[in-house]
Amino acid sequence: MTDKQWEKLVALVKGEKTDALEAGFIIDSPWLPNWYGITILDYFSNDELWLKANLKAMETFPDVTFLPGFWSEYGMCTEPSAFGAKSVFWNDEFPFADKVIHTPEDIDNLEVPSPETDGLLPFMLNRLKLAQPAIEAAGRKIRFSVSRGPLNIASFLMGTTELMTTIMMDPDRVHKLMRVITDFLKQWHALQKKTIPTIDGILMLDDIVGFIGEDEFVEFGLPYLKELYDTDDSVKFFHNDADCSMSVKFYPEIGINLYNPGLDLSVSEIQEATNNELVVLGSLPPRDVLAACTPDEVYKQTKKMIEGVDNKSKFMASCGGGMPPKVSSENISAFVKAVKDSNK
Repeated sequence: MTDKQWEKLVALVKGEKTDALEAGFIIDSPWLPNWYGITILDYFSNDELWLKANLKAMETFPDVTFLPGFWSEYGMCTEPSAFGAKSVFWNDEFPFADKVIHTPEDIDNLEVPSPETDGLLPFMLNRLKLAQPAIEAAGRKIRFSVSRGPLNIASFLMGTTELMTTIMMDPDRVHKLMRVITDFLKQWHALQKKTIPTIDGILMLDDIVGFIGEDEFVEFGLPYLKELYDTDDSVKFFHNDADCSMSVKFYPEIGINLYNPGLDLSVSEIQEATNNELVVLGSLPPRDVLAACTPDEVYKQTKKMIEGVDNKSKFMASCGGGMPPKVSSENISAFVKAVKDSNK
């Protein structure tokens, strides 16, 4: 992200008047490798290709703010690997982390991993350190510490169905699990920020908050997310593209000031539910429109989406969720053109 893009983003979340509507997208391994013409395994295992792919996206679409920008990751294996999860990597499919918690009683023996040494985390952070000079030579900086959220990580450590069952049957152990994961994440984000001093934003992604009811979110989600977002970062970014209707009204209380939703609620409905206290990054249908439609239709649907937003001062145009696989350059260009034309 360039200094200018970062300054605009910070101004937006602070509620300061901005000149024009901006386009932004979360990009990572589901889209970027194949768009660049390499396999997912190439992207994960070759730091030079990872850097070139990210730089190519930013050079191709200079008017787009890519978030978090230079996301160093290994898919859903990133954080679970620190807990000892076996990471399965295919050549050109998304990786998968095996469970490490097979019964609720296994939670009792779970220890807080060290982000400096455990799993894939040292490789993830060292990639950023090695790439930082080239990133800054290209006029950009690393702005965000990044992780999955506590419930998301828990769902990989023990399985989503098993987590949901344990929430109902053994809530004390789930709190114990949330405590271990939250303590780990606090250390992990602090280490990223200490290692890369240009970081002034935090991003967490947790779709599991969309799979539980309001009471369960208030008990098992809100206090731990609130603790994790209790930082001095300028931008406190959250992604949940599952159903947010049970949880979104609590996001300002957590400290979130930038939110990337899915499609269950419209941008305006989210703004109303949060009293316009956060910026919504959304919400064109990612698969059925951005990836599947023609550029002309993407342009039309993007314009329609923008026109339907009540408060554009608390809005950044994007799709509902991260950039999905197989989105073409032509469709991204059509999206950007629609955003620019909306500013006229």
